Formats: sequence, structure tokens, C-alpha cells
Amino acid sequence: MKTLISNLDNLEKFKTKIMSEGWQSLHVLADFDRTLTYGAVNGVKTPSIISILRDGNHLTADYAEQAHALFNKYHPIEVDINISISEKKLAMQEWWEAHNKLLIESGLSKSDLEEVVTSDQIKFREGVVELLEFLRDQDIPLIIFSASGCGDVIEMFFESKSVNFKNISYLTNKFNWDESGRAISSVQPIIHSMNKDETLLESIPEIYQLIKDRKNVLLLGDSIGDLGMVTGFDYECLLTIGFLNFDYNQSRELYEEKFDIVLEGDGDAGFINELLMKLV
Repeated sequence: MKTLISNLDNLEKFKTKIMSEGWQSLHVLADFDRTLTYGAVNGVKTPSIISILRDGNHLTADYAEQAHALFNKYHPIEVDINISISEKKLAMQEWWEAHNKLLIESGLSKSDLEEVVTSDQIKFREGVVELLEFLRDQDIPLIIFSASGCGDVIEMFFESKSVNFKNISYLTNKFNWDESGRAISSVQPIIHSMNKDETLLESIPEIYQLIKDRKNVLLLGDSIGDLGMVTGFDYECLLTIGFLNFDYNQSRELYEEKFDIVLEGDGDAGFINELLMKLV
């Protein structure tokens, strides 16, 4: 694994701010898939939660065809540079709502999600558990952002690893369940590819109150889009760390331009742990 520090000045600023203002000035924003987890397991790219459900035959036979039709309808809108952000947001809201409705109609159940959690296709990076324990011990809020279609799995995964600590908040897509464990409706707000940012938090006071006065931010992601997680927050110091899991030669220059630090090679969380430990 290679560590590329592209913004040394910002790294030093972050260190100085934390050492002078303490841990009470910090909160952490993190993507989940391929950020806290490995991008590949046993040489195979980590599939999405939806892919695991589909490939495991947990949903009805016509699910894949209908989901693909939604993709064909909405994905071109998502990537069209000529369409305004406001239009894209409306379209993405429609897409996620339609897909959630499809999952419900396709028989999604909690037992399906439990099987995803216990599969060997999702795996924390080495060092992530130590990172989570450190954040817990220092009472640093960690907000997990994910636009995954079945975000319930994320908290269930943390619970299965005995790391579902009180300082962790999950800003993910969740379902309401009936007494038999079947999904019956979506929990609002729905998080999609165009609203995965901290502007959502003002509508969730119990999370916003935890971080509103913590103006120093550590952001962890594996895609350029993850940098948008901090949008809408009035931070004083932001340090961004990007996991470049694949396509090194094609993506290295862009990642170095956008992230302060790039961790190349789908490795562990050792650099992050060392950085924080040195600030104790």
C-alpha cells in the first residue's frame, strides 16, 4: 500500500488544530463500502449489498429485470453534465423511491439482510476496528454516510462485529419492517447519490447537535463523490483521505488533486490510526 500526501500544508494545519483545540473539536465523516471495508476480498471486487441479495436469490425472479430497467431510465440522467443539479436531485429521489418500492414488492426481509451480514463478501479493513475503538474512547462522533439501497445492513454489520458504539450515527437508507420481518416502507429521508451530504443533518437534530460545534472534520471516502459529504457544513479545518482501491494509473492524478491524502492499493487503516495516535 502506498501513501500519497498531496496537501502537506493541510495535514499540518489539521494536526495543529487538533493538538490546540482537542478531540472535542473533531468529528469524522466516512463512507462505508470500499472505505471502511476492503474494495476486494480474495481478489474479487466487493459487490454492492443489492448485488449480494440478487445473486443469492433472496428476491423474486423478476427483480433483476425491473431494477435494470430503472437503471436504464435514471442512470443517464445521473451522469448527464447538461442536466442541472436540481433536476438530477428530483430524478434520483424518484429512482431511489421506485427501487425501494421494488425491493418491498420483491419480498425483502430482515433474514435476507442477516445472511448478507454473515457472508464473507464484506470485510472491515485491517485496523478499522482499532480506529472505531479509538473514536469511541475519545468520544469523537463518527457519521457513516451511505446511499446504499439497503443501509440497514451497515448497522447490522457493525453490531455483528461488536463495534456498534454510541458515538456512531448511521445516515443510511433504512426500511420499516412488519412483525414477520418483511420490509413495508422506507424510512425518510431517502439518501441518494445527489444528496449524500451534511445538509441532510439539519433535518435530523439528534445527529446535527452532536457535530454542529465540532468544526474540524476528518473525511474518509473511496470516490471523488464522497468529498461532497461535507457540503453544507461550516467547518474550520477539513482533512480528506481517499482510498484509491483500483485503477491506479488512470485515477491517481485526479485523486491527488482532490484528496489531501491518497491511500493507494486497497490496504489497511494503519496510516489513519498512526495519524490520530500521534495527536493524543
